[in-house]
Amino acid sequence: MPISTGANANINTRVDRDIKNKAQDVFSALGLDMTAVVNTFLRQAIRKKGIPFEVVTEQLQRTSGYGCMKGKMSEADDHDWFQPMEEFKEYM
Repeated sequence: MPISTGANANINTRVDRDIKNKAQDVFSALGLDMTAVVNTFLRQAIRKKGIPFEVVTEQLQRTSGYGCMKGKMSEADDHDWFQPMEEFKEYM
């Protein structure tokens, strides 16, 4: 049983039923329940002081990595790499 350092608190959130069921199937196969997974996520977020995994657009995922960028660096020279961060800051 995990060591508790304080009182428990509940988190209530709404998610798509199909997403929840599919996620539970994955976690169950790993021997985990939703509570354990959420607690693990939150602990990792605290440890890393941010989201504990990379969050990128689908387009960036397809083009990430040296192999995909080889020979394309000149195309990136004109790109404003800081614009997405500025938009994010405005959103926050």
